[in-house]
Amino acid sequence: MKRETADLTPTLSMQPISLDVLREKYFKNDEKDVEELYRRVARALASVEREDLREPLEAKFLDNLRLGAIGAGRIMSAAGTDIQATLINCFVQPVGDCIQGVDDAGYPGIYEALREAAETMRRGGGVGYDFSRIRPRGALVKGTASMASGPCSYINVFDQSCSTVESAGARRGAQMGVLRIDHPDVLDFITAKRTPGRWNNFNVSVGVPDGFMEAVEADAQWELVHEATPGLELQSAGARQRDDGKWIYRTLRARELWDTIMKSAYDFAEPGILFLDQINTDNNLHYAEKIQATNPCGEQPLPPYGCCDLGPIILTRFVRNPFGIHGAAKFDFDAFEASVATQVRALDNVLDLTFWPLEQQRAESAAKRRIGVGFTGMGNTLAMLKLRYDRQEGREMAVQIAERMRDAAYRASVELAKEKGVFPKFNADGYLSEGTFASRLPKDLKQQIRTHGIRNSHLLSIAPTGTVSLAFADNASNGIEPPFSWTYTRRKREADGSKSEYIVEDYAWRVYKTLGGDVNNLPEYFVSAMNMSAGEHVAMMEAVQPYVDTAISKTVNVPEDYPYDDFKNLYLQAWHSGLKGLATYRPNSILGAVLEVTPAPKAETPAPAAVAPTAVFDPMRTMIESRPKGGLSAVAEKLEYWTQEGHKALYLIVSFLPVPDGHGGTIDRAIEFFMPVGQSGESQQWITSSMRLLSLAARGGFLERALSDMRKVAWDRGPVRLGFHTKDDGTRIPLWHDSEVAAIAYAVQNILAQRATPQQQSLPLGEPALTANADISQNGGNPPTMAGKKCHECGAHAVIRKDGCDYCTQCGALGSCG
Repeated sequence: MKRETADLTPTLSMQPISLDVLREKYFKNDEKDVEELYRRVARALASVEREDLREPLEAKFLDNLRLGAIGAGRIMSAAGTDIQATLINCFVQPVGDCIQGVDDAGYPGIYEALREAAETMRRGGGVGYDFSRIRPRGALVKGTASMASGPCSYINVFDQSCSTVESAGARRGAQMGVLRIDHPDVLDFITAKRTPGRWNNFNVSVGVPDGFMEAVEADAQWELVHEATPGLELQSAGARQRDDGKWIYRTLRARELWDTIMKSAYDFAEPGILFLDQINTDNNLHYAEKIQATNPCGEQPLPPYGCCDLGPIILTRFVRNPFGIHGAAKFDFDAFEASVATQVRALDNVLDLTFWPLEQQRAESAAKRRIGVGFTGMGNTLAMLKLRYDRQEGREMAVQIAERMRDAAYRASVELAKEKGVFPKFNADGYLSEGTFASRLPKDLKQQIRTHGIRNSHLLSIAPTGTVSLAFADNASNGIEPPFSWTYTRRKREADGSKSEYIVEDYAWRVYKTLGGDVNNLPEYFVSAMNMSAGEHVAMMEAVQPYVDTAISKTVNVPEDYPYDDFKNLYLQAWHSGLKGLATYRPNSILGAVLEVTPAPKAETPAPAAVAPTAVFDPMRTMIESRPKGGLSAVAEKLEYWTQEGHKALYLIVSFLPVPDGHGGTIDRAIEFFMPVGQSGESQQWITSSMRLLSLAARGGFLERALSDMRKVAWDRGPVRLGFHTKDDGTRIPLWHDSEVAAIAYAVQNILAQRATPQQQSLPLGEPALTANADISQNGGNPPTMAGKKCHECGAHAVIRKDGCDYCTQCGALGSCG
């Protein structure tokens, strides 16, 4: 502890992880500390003001940054630099129903939208899209007399584009894909992420109107419709045109569709749900726009080319006498409101300061001047005020904070309108009409808006604050969330490829410890995300959402054993409560774990640590972000199997990466699967594709699940024979599989099992049918000949990577080593 403020809140030294994040993501040029960074940002924000106001406003913005009114990541990283990167975190980009140009409604064609999105991501912005305009699979494409492939096929293209675009400031592009619940391809969309590795660069949500939710509750039928004309095959199958001109592609029970969404969300944490009618009814600009999508994290519903200009305020900075240890704990609302007012002006200036990737984005912003004042550290703040996050008293304090933030922001925007003018699309009658967010403001504030107008159409947004909270708030709890854990281990890959580990401590936990609190016997108001019910997570959103004019990004944590029926009811509760959307996370074997919780450091007097349970380290399920450079140890197997078409054979190669086993040693982990080129047959393309998907699954840590799913694939061309099954009496009988996919998955499982037992490496678990050369004595003691590149000595295509070197499995020649 360095010093204490007048209210006896300790000033803590910076955690190593915070300094590391600052250096990696935020420091520019020769900056060495946060003060230099703050000065850069404050100077940039004031630079767009009138010349006579710049110096005093720069000082005011600097003081506010020091108080905890920071900008979102893009602002803190790029403001005041010569980088041509946007200061806006996220956008929504429109996508029309044509390939190039614009469609009949003026929306950019798919590849024009792809170009615009790539430019936006290149400049540092994340992108959300509504793909619902794209005609469904099987719809008629008159211009080419062909059938449409549907939106899901084009989402694949957007996903790959995101993977290849290098974002400004080394920030990986983020995307949100939305499809309406009445789109004919919605079932494919809902289940797409069940395929390992698909749409890795996307969050996905289904856009749901009230009519669908009513149909679910009434167990009514639901029509999947589109304006595009279905092909003759679909028409002959029953597709018909409605009176409004739209075509009904299919009718099914609303509950059947709802259950498909719920099962995917339960097992895969996606798709999320957007309640479109609530979003549009609450919208202050309902008279000027229609919203169908959100930014990638869901806190900002936006129209086409809309942006989120965000700036959270660190709530913990306004707690006086935390934990009541040296006086009554209280929240300084006066200081908070003053900070909010200054933050409004700062974020409004960002709109004039930023570099815009597209002219359409600049024009949209200039017409409406959306900003998003928010907060971070809500969970820690409540603990420091001795209030439980998951109890009514905690929610009541959160409501007070949100309400005071709302009123301070709207009053500041009115004052700014008097000075700088209203946003061009302002219409008092529409803005204040019954049902909008603004219609619920205090009476005197509504009168001021009607008299003077308002500078910004929207002012509030509760966003996730992952790295900014780590860098600038000493790991205060993220956004509106409760803490995940009081301490945890964070593993990070460095620029040189090495890995670092940090013990990261929660801010409130650190303050409590510094003030002399016993962290091994924490008070009951220290409650973490996984120690409260899912319903209590939703209750916090219900309490705060009425005071936020856009939306709240919050994950409702659900325990693994949470009953499925109760899980479905969470979403119904969210709709009935007027929420604008919902996202859940249920840890399970499919998803794996994000963070590894570690026990708290022991006090001088040993005592049981009151922290979350330690997650089990599984070296086979940690994320491997990319294939390491150089060669890897590999094995090849010749698979021989029989289908109704007769005997088939192909080679598969599996590469392995040694990874720490958690006990001081290493274990080989499969990370790459491929089929060597030059093999013929109609199955080659899908096998190659499957190998790529397995490679993605392996690096993502869910290879077992992917192979298990492949084993369940069936086809209509009859069973496939591969391998043998040994009965209890020792009799061996042929093993049959439901498809070629399932057979190959079985073979891959055997290859992996073989690798796990080196003493049996030449015989894959008693399955001689899997390999062409089981007897190593036939080849002078060398391993079986394996398919590979051409050997420089014997000419055989049998060179693989073995222990980091080129090695010929035909003649034993050694080549280059990596």
